Amino acid sequence: MKRARPYDRDTALAAAEMLFWTKGYHATSLKDLEMALRMKPGSIYAAFSSKQALFCLALDRYFERMSDEFRKEIAQAETPLQALSGHLRKLGKRPTDDPQHRACMLVKTVLDATPEETAIAEHARNYLDQFRLEFARVFERAKALGELPEDADCARLAHRYQTNVMAIKNEMHRGTDQSAIAALAEDMAADLDNLDPRRSAA
Repeated sequence: MKRARPYDRDTALAAAEMLFWTKGYHATSLKDLEMALRMKPGSIYAAFSSKQALFCLALDRYFERMSDEFRKEIAQAETPLQALSGHLRKLGKRPTDDPQHRACMLVKTVLDATPEETAIAEHARNYLDQFRLEFARVFERAKALGELPEDADCARLAHRYQTNVMAIKNEMHRGTDQSAIAALAEDMAADLDNLDPRRSAA
């Protein structure tokens, strides 16, 4: 009997992530997965048990990758608030041929999930909540350093920030001109910069 070709799990998950991110859960067929992962159907099910399980693993990988990228940006910035505004500016300047120039995979999953797919939707919602908490923690650090007023509501700022990030990514996905996206991101970043009470006192 011919043995199945060995596969690299991380490479397979990377391919699945990009495929699901591009096409969505429903539009991705088993044939699409077979071609992207370069695996036979039987091997896919043996390795990942089901399409839904593979999709959730792809969501895990997406969240972990995006979280790592964001945390690196935060760590490299001079201050927390500058890190947050810099992240928006970086998003706005992303070239149109960048593979990440599309809507957030988590948001797309929540919007596309059917009533029978509550597990998938909850998986994505949980990660969106975790991102918002991550943003809130950065705002809290900015507040502690005096970059925000003492009465700043960091949870509310984090909610608005996440909404802005999603808006930029949605504009990318719909094909808005890159210069217009960059201008939008600059406006959002400038609003953040202006939260610093020391700017008005200078």
